[in-house]
Parts: sequence; structure tokens; C-alpha cells
Amino acid sequence: MELNGSQIVLETLKEQGVDTIFGYPGGTILNIFDELYKYGDTFKHILTSHEQGASHAADGYSRATGKVGVCFATSGPGSTNLVTGIATAYMDSIPMVAITCNVGTSLIGRDSFQEIDITGITMPITKHNFMVKSVEELAPTIRKAFKIAISGRKGPVLVDIPKDITAAKCEYTPEPAQVPDESKKAKKHCFEAAVELLSNAKKPLIYVGGGAISSNVGEDLITFAEKIDAPVVSSLMGLGAFPNNHELHVGLIGMHGRYEANRAAAQCDVLVVCGARFSDRVAGNRGKFAPKAEILHIDIDAAEMDKNLVSNYHLRGDLAEAIPALTKAVEQQSHSEWKEEINSWKRPFVQNQIGDYVNPQLVIEAADKYTDDDAIIVTDVGQHQLWAAQFYKYKKPRTLLTSGGLGTMGYSMGAAMGAAVGCPNQKVVMFVGDGGFHMNLSELATMASYQIPVVMVVMNNTVLGMVRQWQKIFYGNRFADTDPHRATDFVKVAEAFGVKGMRISSNDEIDSVMKAAIEMNEPVLIDCVISPDSNVLPMIPPGGAHTDIIEKM
Repeated sequence: MELNGSQIVLETLKEQGVDTIFGYPGGTILNIFDELYKYGDTFKHILTSHEQGASHAADGYSRATGKVGVCFATSGPGSTNLVTGIATAYMDSIPMVAITCNVGTSLIGRDSFQEIDITGITMPITKHNFMVKSVEELAPTIRKAFKIAISGRKGPVLVDIPKDITAAKCEYTPEPAQVPDESKKAKKHCFEAAVELLSNAKKPLIYVGGGAISSNVGEDLITFAEKIDAPVVSSLMGLGAFPNNHELHVGLIGMHGRYEANRAAAQCDVLVVCGARFSDRVAGNRGKFAPKAEILHIDIDAAEMDKNLVSNYHLRGDLAEAIPALTKAVEQQSHSEWKEEINSWKRPFVQNQIGDYVNPQLVIEAADKYTDDDAIIVTDVGQHQLWAAQFYKYKKPRTLLTSGGLGTMGYSMGAAMGAAVGCPNQKVVMFVGDGGFHMNLSELATMASYQIPVVMVVMNNTVLGMVRQWQKIFYGNRFADTDPHRATDFVKVAEAFGVKGMRISSNDEIDSVMKAAIEMNEPVLIDCVISPDSNVLPMIPPGGAHTDIIEKM
């Protein structure tokens, strides 16, 4: 059948199983939005307040559902406003397809109104990007974008379409949805060496990263850990891949991780790394990270092998295939003495109470208390992000959405919307600092317009808390521009946008307010008044080892 380019875009998205799009219209993408209008209820389109919100929403939708997130934007500033969201998805390997439109082909290269080379701009932050040069290329290009986004190490892909191509016509033939390319298999001798390593380990430790969630390895990871009887530590991105309440779970590792998790890495003799990249927030001093261990690195991306830390053993492949194979090949192990040793190091996370301010630990724990195990926690970036990692007990994959690699302030509003739209039967609770909230608070309008039932918890210390903490430790208490002297009343701001506003001013109010907010089926904002001197501890300084850990300030 003959269709115009705009119809081809939507038909191709439909064949890929897309039902939700986040976006913002503009001149060059009007043809597509006009067809979107005609398609009625085929697609749910969420009009965000800003294109960055659309890209973060597509990202959050993808993380929460495991599907490909999709966002639309027009040319020029519309497409450049997607850049931070695309980079966020790229750093955390999130499958997303961004569709932008550009000026007509005859106007490209003439500095036309709202013309921008968005493929050039996004080349370093996408798995691949395309400019479509003919309407005949349109459907194959979009299909290829989905294939690339979901194959191997997942990530974002951008497709830029000149406006005249969205109006041109050609024949369109539907095709089945794209499926991922078959992942590489580990070489036989590498696999056999890995089995021998695990069989001879005396103090094994499993280190889980975001790849364990992306791969959907699921309960096979639990079975594997139980088979080799190895304690499990998680990076920030890996939280939820292994249940918090399992006896083998040790907890968060890295800069703000548990003392026992970091010490276990220092003392283990075999470190099994599952979909993690030894980032500087985990292995600050790479020369002193896991110094006694032989390292088995399992990852779908060969580029990660030996990039940050040289490994003794490599298994390239999908964790969802590699982990069950290892489980089957290895004999049942027992390491009770090693587990007891780690247990003897345990030191609970405790957030000091400061004056009459609200204690952040109690706020996070209340959210944990009043939500089900499948609740989705979304964070922005900063102190609250680490408190949410320390004090909330994640038991299932895809229940913590956070910007791990890029560390994007302003991420949480869009991501929380995407998660709530994609998973309407799961409660979504968002934690954000007042600094990050100021960046994208305009998305309150989107929350209100679509009645997206997110509980937004603003950890309001009136300062840029994490940066201020670094100034306190490393810059002699010179608080340069981390106290913005803002007097924003977040409850009034919420109400001005048509969102329910609540406030927690003391610890006594935490339970009643949090319980009431979580029981509401509407967007609600909670302003939590916390101390500017509340710090995230423990902390390993940048470039430090577990022996350099700061536990008191």
C-alpha cells in the first residue's frame, strides 16, 4: 500500500510494538503529529513540558518496562533539548529510539531556520544515528534503529527525518517486529577455565552491575549465587538484580557503599563480575581494588573487557545465557566460613539525627514500609540518590531508576512519568533534591495534565547538598555557590500546577504523610525539610581504596 512518510513512521512504530510516545511538536515534525492525531488511540502520546522531559520519560519507560522507549522532537532547539536525555540513556545502556525531524532536504546546509546537524551532535552519545535521505529508506531505517537499540549492549539510536520526506509517498509493506541479533557465545576454553576457577574458589564474591538488569537474567542469578555459595554485592545500577532480603546479599559497593561490601571485595580470592564496568564510583583506586582476587568478567560488550581493570578470565556473552550455563556446569559449593567472616564486618547504615530536621533515613524507610516489593523508586542525582540506595530495600529488578553513568540532575521528573505511564499497576515514588527539582519542575504541568500518579519527595535542604558535602571535605568549608538562597515554597508550587502538595517538617509527621501520599492515586508532592548538614556516609574519597573510607564527619 502507498503511504506518506508520516504514516510510514507510525506504521513502522506500530509493527515494532510501540504504544507510547513522549514528545513535543514543532514546525518540521508537524506532518507526523498530524498523522498521530488521525491515529486516535493507537498510540498514547504524552506531551511533556520540555523536550528533555520527553527523552528522560522515554528512558524511564524503557528502564521500568524493558521495552524500547520512544520520543519525538522537532528540529533545532527541539532536537538539541533531547541531547542530555540521550546521553543519559547511552551511559546506562538504555534502549531508546529518538525520532527528530529536520528542515527539508533542499534547505539543509543553508543555515535555515531551526536547522541543526543533530546526527553530528549526537554521534558520540548514540549507538548509531541516521539521517533519512529518501522516503523509500524510511521504514528500513526505523527498523534498523530498533534492531540496533535492542541488540548486544543496548542503547539509544536517533533517526532524523527531513520534513519533505514525511510528506513524500512510497509503497509500504509491514514486517514483523525486530528481534535482537544473537549474542556472541563464550569460547569453550574460556568457559571451562571459568568453571575450574569457580570450583576452586575459597572466598568467591559476585559483583552485579546494571547489565544484570538489562539482560533480564532474573532468578537465574539467584540460583547461580546459591550454587557457588557466593555473597553478592551490587553497584548502584545493579540494585534490585539480587533481592535485598536474600541471605547472600551484602549490599551496595563503592564510594558510598557498605563497609562490609567494600572489604569483601578487598579480601575475596575470586571476583565474578556480572554486567559491570568497574566505574570510578566503585573502583576508585583500581590498583587496590580486589587485590587478592582472580577476576572473572562476564559482559555482553567486548569493549568493557580490561578497559578499567584487567581481568584474569573473560566470558563474553549475554548474562541470561552465561549464568545458567555456569550454574549447570559447576558443582555445589559451600563457603560458610567466608560468609561468616563477611557477617562479622557488618556495619549498618545510620543517618545521624541533626536537630529538629527531618531525618532522610526515616523518610526512605517509610517509603519502603508503605510500598509493595514491585514499587518503582526513581531518583535524581545527589545525596538523596545515595540515601535511596542505602535505605530502600530493593527486591526486584527494574525497581530502581537512576542516572548512574552521566549523573543527570533533573532526570527524575521525566523518568518517573515514563515509569508510571509504562507500569500503571505499580506505585512510583520519586526522590529528588531541591536543586535537581528546580531544573525540571515544569514537568509538574505534565503530571497534572495526565494525572500521572507519582509521589514526588523533595529532599529540601535549601543547598546543593552533595556538592556542598565535597566542599566540606575537600575544600575547607568554602561553600562557593552551593547555597542558592532560594525561598521556593514547593507546596505552593505544586498547587499552582494543580498537584497536591504536602509537607513533612518533623520526624513525627513522616509516617502519616508518606502513607497518605502513597495511598493516593494522583500526583502528589511532599516537601521534606532536611538539614543542609546531612551527609552521605560512609564515603571513599575519589581515587581511594576501602582502607580510606570516611565514616564520620
